[in-house]
Amino acid sequence: MTLERLDDATLDLQERARQFTDEVLIPLEVEAEMADGKLPDAAVERVKREALAAGLTGGLHAREHGGQGWTRLQWALVAEQFGRSTNAIHWHVPNAYNVWAHCSPEQIDRYLRPALRGELRDAYAVTEADAGSDPSRVAAVAEPDGNGGYRLSGEKWFVTSGDVASVIIVMANVVDGEARLPTLFLVDVDAPGVSVLENPRFTHSYPDGHPTFRFDGVALGADAVVGEVGGGDGLQREWFTEERLGIAAHGIGAMWRLLEETVAWAAKREQGGSRILDYQGVSFPLADSATDAAAGRLLTLEVARLADEGADPKVVHAKASMAKLFVSEAAWRCADRCVQAFGGRGYMRSNVAERFLRELRVDRIWEGTSEIQRLIIARGLERRGVESMLH
Repeated sequence: MTLERLDDATLDLQERARQFTDEVLIPLEVEAEMADGKLPDAAVERVKREALAAGLTGGLHAREHGGQGWTRLQWALVAEQFGRSTNAIHWHVPNAYNVWAHCSPEQIDRYLRPALRGELRDAYAVTEADAGSDPSRVAAVAEPDGNGGYRLSGEKWFVTSGDVASVIIVMANVVDGEARLPTLFLVDVDAPGVSVLENPRFTHSYPDGHPTFRFDGVALGADAVVGEVGGGDGLQREWFTEERLGIAAHGIGAMWRLLEETVAWAAKREQGGSRILDYQGVSFPLADSATDAAAGRLLTLEVARLADEGADPKVVHAKASMAKLFVSEAAWRCADRCVQAFGGRGYMRSNVAERFLRELRVDRIWEGTSEIQRLIIARGLERRGVESMLH
């Protein structure tokens, strides 16, 4: 898909996202890195303010809820631009998870609207000690209390942004006799029975942590349910599809930035009487990554287009896995190649390739490992047919 085929509104949006990334996000990268991802409050407020002014907040959420109402293609193009920056500074751009679209008007007023104004943050909790890529192993339970409400108990790991969130979207099984009904609940972090067990440190220097939460008989009303009781699996598939497509879009942006900076460096750096870009040991790996980036971009934007056109959600789900698998693997290879091209400079935390090398590694793990993506793709080939997966 070429940019010439995009309408003027989409091209304008892409340019606004690119300008915001170049002028607001990228200049803060090294400061964030040297502070382990944390920026001064004034810098964070500027990111929010500039994003709101540029119309880059709450992209996929409905306009009537305070979002932008973008298409999936528009959203992917903005994510691509955000992906050109390191240290996840774009996490400060007001946004919220997609499951809010299935919430009640009261839930939207209480949580979503303030989130899209930048006044509160949400987090999503599904992973557990024994439930990672296999969500069917979720052990957290919500037992009916006899009065129309529930008592939530369980433990959740790697709750991204849980350390700054006001509300957590928690996956738990509602106990109904012998049945276990996967259901999403909204849980206030300051509710009695909610506690943080630890906030481990990770490889990347991002603004938010990924703490472990414990829920000990947390009292929840019927109004804490997202959608319907037992509807959690379907909502989570939608969430995974979006998250995986977003990872692919960010990875394309990362390769874009890596190649720009590395080619510029290699074209001016001389060793042995020649530019290092003239040596095939440097230029060929970069050529391979440029090819990966172009192919991955076409796949990612095509999946976004299919979603916009209302294609079979199961096909879109499987092809989003294809995009995540291909791009996450290719982007990390690209970062590794760029570190090598920069030599010793590439091993410094002030170097963009060094930061991306650490940051991109997790994209092959979270929201489903590369191995899980391969399983999803293989099942798609069997159930949906080879032609549907390749067209």
